[in-house]
Amino acid sequence: MAGLNLNKKLWRIPQQGMVKGVCAGVAHYLDVPVKLIRLITVLAMLFGLFFPVLVAYIIMTFVLDPMPDHLDEEALTPSNSELLDRVDAELSAGEQRLRQMERYVTSDTFSLRSRFRQL
Repeated sequence: MAGLNLNKKLWRIPQQGMVKGVCAGVAHYLDVPVKLIRLITVLAMLFGLFFPVLVAYIIMTFVLDPMPDHLDEEALTPSNSELLDRVDAELSAGEQRLRQMERYVTSDTFSLRSRFRQL
């Protein structure tokens, strides 16, 4: 449970929701795709849990507060340092791949395979 944030609050996210935003809020809280939560909800309703799921959804609709707009924007917009970290990681990975290609192209194995292809 290293990735679980204990300070995170469960919200409804009506801006991203199809009905009232309960599934979107649960997905945001659990850091999973919204489609997965919706699929689980629909499958649970189809496989005999229609009434309990419907009751839980209605209760959560009234119990959970909607996510304020300023929190939603903060969650979706990464900070400058996060963006720089991502770019740095991608550049490092690209540089590593380039070094591996360069090492292969300058190796004896590459030249040997090239000569066999020419035959």
